[in-house]
Amino acid sequence: MPKVPPFRIIIADDEALARRGLQLRLQEIEGVEVIAECVNGRETLAAIAEHSPDLVLLDIQMPGMSGFDVIENLQQDNMPLIIFVTAFDEYAIEAFKVHAVDYLLKPIDTDQLRAAIQRARGRATQKDAVTDKERLLDLIIGITGKSETSVAQLMKDRTGARSYPDRIAIKDGGETTLVEVKDIDWVDAAGDYMCIHANEQTHIMRVTMKELENQLDPSIFQRVHRSTIVNLDRVEKVCSHMNGEFHLILSNGATIKMSRSYKAKVKHFF
Repeated sequence: MPKVPPFRIIIADDEALARRGLQLRLQEIEGVEVIAECVNGRETLAAIAEHSPDLVLLDIQMPGMSGFDVIENLQQDNMPLIIFVTAFDEYAIEAFKVHAVDYLLKPIDTDQLRAAIQRARGRATQKDAVTDKERLLDLIIGITGKSETSVAQLMKDRTGARSYPDRIAIKDGGETTLVEVKDIDWVDAAGDYMCIHANEQTHIMRVTMKELENQLDPSIFQRVHRSTIVNLDRVEKVCSHMNGEFHLILSNGATIKMSRSYKAKVKHFF
C-alpha cells in the first residue's frame, strides 16, 4: 500500500509562544507536517505561494495585515484550507463567511485541534475529488471534441465544486456558539432574525434568510416556504391538503408547512 503523504501545514501567528504551543500539539497528531512558520501576513502570503500547503493555522490579529487580509490577498487557484486560531471569539461569524474549516480559541486543546484537522482532511479529500473530476472532464472534451455542455451531462456540471461550511457561528451577546450544520433540522424566520432548530435547541441568529441560505448546501437544505428552510434528510412524511399545501413531518416529530409556491420541492421526497 502506498504511503499517504503528510498533511502539510503552515503556522501563522505573531506570538512565538503561540507558534510553539501549536508545534507541540501538532507533534501529537499523526500524519501532519509543519512546513513553515510565519509571524505576519506578508510572510504568510509568501510562504503559501512558495509551499502550496494543505492547511494554514492562521491567527486573526497580526501586525500590519490581519488573517482576513491574508485571505483577501490570496489567489483563488492557490487557496489552502484555513483554520483560524485566535484569542477572541467576536470574529467567528466573519470566519465562517469566508468558509474557514474551523475557528479555534486559544489556549488550544489538542483534541479540538485534532478534530479540526480531521475536518480539514475531509474537506481536502472533497476538493481533490472535484479537481480530478475537472481534469477528467477536460480530457474527455479533448478526446471527443464535444462541447463541455454535452460532456457535463454525463458528469454533472463543474458548479458542484462549491464547498459549504460544516459549522455556523451564532453570536449571542458576548458568546459565540458553533452549530454543526448536519444537526440542523429546520430554520424559520422571526422578523429580522433566523431561528435555527438543532438538537432540540433553538438558536437565534441575526441574518437574512438569503444570507443563511447561501451558507447551506442546497442538495440538503431547501426553502419550502418564504420563511422556512428544511433539512431534506429529516423529512419522513409528506401530507397533502385540499388547498394545495403540504405539511412535512420531520424525524423529530415537528410539522413544517410547505406553501403552494414551493410544491415543486415535493419531488425531493419521493
